[in-house]
Amino acid sequence: MVFSSTVFLFLFLPAVWLLYLLIPSKYITVRNVLLGIASLLFYAYGEPIYIAIMLLSVLFNYCAARSIGTAIAASDDRRRKLLTGFAVVINLIILGFFKYVPWLCSLLPFDVPLPGLSLPVGISFYTFQVLSYVLDVSRGKSAVQKNYFNLLLYISFFPQLIAGPIVAYDDIELQLSERTVTLDGTARGIRRFVQGLSKKLLISNTAAVIADAAFASAEPSFALAWAGALCYSIQIYFDFSGYSDMAIGLASMFGFSICENFNYPYSAVTIRDFWRRWHISLTNWFRTYVYIPLGGNRCSSARTIFNRIFVFFLTGIWHGANFTYILWGLWHGGLMMLERVCGFDRLEKKRAWQLPLRIYTLLCVVLGFVMFRAPSVGAGFSFIGAMFSFGGNPADALGYFSPYTVLMLGAGLLFSAPILPAVRDRMIACGRESVWNGVLSVLCIPLFLLCVMTLASSAFNPFIYYIF
Repeated sequence: MVFSSTVFLFLFLPAVWLLYLLIPSKYITVRNVLLGIASLLFYAYGEPIYIAIMLLSVLFNYCAARSIGTAIAASDDRRRKLLTGFAVVINLIILGFFKYVPWLCSLLPFDVPLPGLSLPVGISFYTFQVLSYVLDVSRGKSAVQKNYFNLLLYISFFPQLIAGPIVAYDDIELQLSERTVTLDGTARGIRRFVQGLSKKLLISNTAAVIADAAFASAEPSFALAWAGALCYSIQIYFDFSGYSDMAIGLASMFGFSICENFNYPYSAVTIRDFWRRWHISLTNWFRTYVYIPLGGNRCSSARTIFNRIFVFFLTGIWHGANFTYILWGLWHGGLMMLERVCGFDRLEKKRAWQLPLRIYTLLCVVLGFVMFRAPSVGAGFSFIGAMFSFGGNPADALGYFSPYTVLMLGAGLLFSAPILPAVRDRMIACGRESVWNGVLSVLCIPLFLLCVMTLASSAFNPFIYYIF
């Protein structure tokens, strides 16, 4: 089931939300059970077979954390480390079996018989979430969750189950046992949900048409190649940030507050700044559980370079089993090392360097996304070659730009910049926050209606990050 579907919008969400509100807030455990069951139904709607894997994963990590907690209470540090290592390895083996074994076997010079297993939707996201729980318990950062249904809800919570944000356990631990649904939180959640739905259906899906056509072309002209690269950059940003907006909005409607995942990444002045703004929850996860334990930047320059390159290698391969993802990750890691050596952190503070740095960053990000989108490394380099060949007929790209397409892509460019936050902050400073919220609430009505009309007249277009 996807958020941008009539089943979810007009059946699942209203039913679950109304049932949730009918349960008095003092019965938080009953509310959690309801959300847990609803989340399992949400997942089973599209993946009925693999729901058992998620349930077993939660049960295994529930028992592992309880055992780790017992070892901590007994001051048995050796047993704590062994249990933690065992839990981490088992989780990674499960993820690796479904995500990487088929790919690795395909690289062998001989055939390896494998069962016809597809990748469970969202396994990369919920695996990282359950790992954060086990690691936080092992570090003494969080208490052991003794209520199985609370842990199940943390892992399976349907707003962010499929494509994040990756919510660290300590960020939501208290909310599992104490939260309230407020009118303001509900209104804010609905506005945020409609914002995300509009990003996906109106902007991302429109950009996808041009991006798909360009990448499907055997020999695109340089104009079509650039149009495809730029449109894919718009598509993936509004697709993924749209999902995150919807997840944050839905969580707010149920009384939860989860982390932001995007902060206008295309306004970044360096690649390092880009990763402070893009997929923030994944960046924080790798920094907390991989980069800092490796020593971070507190060691020698050579070791720091290795740590960062290794983290970006993992970031790439986390996205999928393909050399294109690995190269994309290493591209970003290499650029960050280049920026470190060249002292970009000093340049980005100088006003005169802001514009050239933004152009450099955006160009590097777009080129990286070409490799990310390409089916193979060779196809990626061929596409980049077409972008700089200045060959072909530039007019072949014009046929894809209808007035509606131009309008939606223009909106994409406009809302890629932090204009709305600047206007909001200005109005809040003038004491007009209620006016701002009122305008947004009114705008949500036509936007939602437009989304519904678009949904009724368009083909199914799932979220990009569903495949991860």
